[in-house]
Amino acid sequence: HLLAGKKALVIGYGDVGKGSAQSLNQEGMIVRIAEIDPICAMQACMDGFEVVSPFIDGVNDGSEASVNKELLSIIDLVVTTTGNFNVCNADMLKALKCGAVVSNIGHFDNEIDTAFMRRNWEWEEIKPQVHKVYRDQAKNDHLILLSEGRLVNLGNATGHPSRIMDGSFANQVLAQIYLYERKFANLEPEMKPAALAVEVLPKKLDEEVAAHMVSGFGAVLTRLTAEQADYINVNVDGPYKPDSYKY
Repeated sequence: HLLAGKKALVIGYGDVGKGSAQSLNQEGMIVRIAEIDPICAMQACMDGFEVVSPFIDGVNDGSEASVNKELLSIIDLVVTTTGNFNVCNADMLKALKCGAVVSNIGHFDNEIDTAFMRRNWEWEEIKPQVHKVYRDQAKNDHLILLSEGRLVNLGNATGHPSRIMDGSFANQVLAQIYLYERKFANLEPEMKPAALAVEVLPKKLDEEVAAHMVSGFGAVLTRLTAEQADYINVNVDGPYKPDSYKY
C-alpha cells in the first residue's frame, strides 16, 4: 500500500502525534494536523504542517452539518493520537472518503467511535487486525479499520523495537534500586506519609541509561572540562540539565 503522495490527517500533535506526523511525512505523505492546544498547533505550523479542523471553523456542535466534509472527503489515512475519546466520531467516519484507512495510536479504542461502527455497519476481517467496515455493502462503500481501533503499533505490528525497550526496562530496574536504597520500610511511622509520592526518575539515572545506549550505537560522548562544567554550573559527571528542561 503506497503512502507517498496520499493525504493523512493526524489528530493531536503531542509527543505521539509529533512522531506519527514525522514518520508519515518521511514516507512522502501530505500530512495535516488537527489540534485543540494552541501551543501544539503552533509547533505543528512551525514544523511545516498544515493545521486544519475536521469541523467547520473548528466547532463541533454535535451535528453532522458541523463536519468539514470537504476536508475529510480527500483524506486517505486518519491517525488518532490524543488520549481523548470520540476524536474521530461517527459523523467524521460517515464523511471520510471510501477506502480511507482509520487507525489509533493514542490510547483506548474509543478515540475512534468504533461502538457506532459495530452497531451500524458490517465488518469483514480481510487479514488479522484489518477490517473492511462497510457503510453500504451494495455500493462497496467502506473504510479500512486497523486493530479494531486499538493501538495500531501493537495490533498491526510487533510492538516497540528492542533497542527502545531495553532502555525502558533499564530505567525500571534503576528505579527499583533507587526505591530500595531509600528504605521506605525502615522510616519512622511519622515520616512515611511525607515519603509517599509519585516522583520523576532522577535525571542522573536517565543519563546513565542514555549513556549506555549511546555507547551501544557505537557513538562517542564528549566530556566537559572542569572549567566548562563550572561555567554552566553543573557537575562534570552530570546531571547536565535541570528537571524542567524539555528535550
